[in-house]
Amino acid sequence: MPWGHIAAKAWGSHQSPPVLCLHGWLDNANSFDRLIPLLPKDFYYVAMDFGGHGLSSHYSPGFPYDHQNFVSEVRRVAAALKWNRFSLLGHSFGGTVGGMFSCIFPEMVDKLVLLESSPFALETNELENMLTYKRRAIEHMLQVEASKKPSQVVSPEEMLQGFLKNNSHVGDECGKLLLQRGTTQVATGLLLNRDRRITRPEYYFNFISRELFVHSIRKLQARVLLIKATQGFYDVRRENDANTEVMQFVTNSLRSVLKERFQYVQVPGNHYVHMNQPQHMAGVIGSFLQSKERIPAHL
Repeated sequence: MPWGHIAAKAWGSHQSPPVLCLHGWLDNANSFDRLIPLLPKDFYYVAMDFGGHGLSSHYSPGFPYDHQNFVSEVRRVAAALKWNRFSLLGHSFGGTVGGMFSCIFPEMVDKLVLLESSPFALETNELENMLTYKRRAIEHMLQVEASKKPSQVVSPEEMLQGFLKNNSHVGDECGKLLLQRGTTQVATGLLLNRDRRITRPEYYFNFISRELFVHSIRKLQARVLLIKATQGFYDVRRENDANTEVMQFVTNSLRSVLKERFQYVQVPGNHYVHMNQPQHMAGVIGSFLQSKERIPAHL
């Protein structure tokens, strides 16, 4: 990449149909370590680390993190791998990036699997906050870039406890798995790999109106599978998590626009069910990926 490199890990033969896997906010490619071994072996799965996450390079100073930049990364990775058409599997923020990509480059995406996610973030309850988010993102970036303070080194146990405190849906074992790729061992302990300029996800989302949401998903050529966990998250900011109306709008709109190309499944578990109990969704994802109905690409 112009600013460094995108790191990834792969499963299967590169001669098989490709599936690009996109992790959630502040996670990394290890997010898929427990799910992909349970999926059909006749696909080539590549899980990438978004820029500033995992083992990928941080963006250059002054170059902001933004939703559309992450969408651009998907296009750059596809170009580097010489993929003209592939499937996308995204968890949480990764699904939102994948959804936006699938609408901007509809002819490139065969199937879109959304785990605890939506193709876009809707502006519901966020209109009054949006300029504040943009301001905070810019101010935080300037503050971190001006700071000479080195990254904090902590013990592995302290790192894990801090991580679990901020990620209540992740268990000990899955927390350790994400920290394997999300930290670097130094002489006195562990350092977080991720870019300190990245903070709360809502600062970087491109929130859109319901009208634009419906207009955008009409561009989709992909078949879409949306998997929702019964104890998962409904709201980006989490404070209004009891409000399921937005997700109902998303699923109703996808069903209305895509018709038989849309499939919605609920599974028991929380926001990290793909790591905690991957067996709850592996069969559904496998059947969806292997289904033969293919939407022709319009050139």
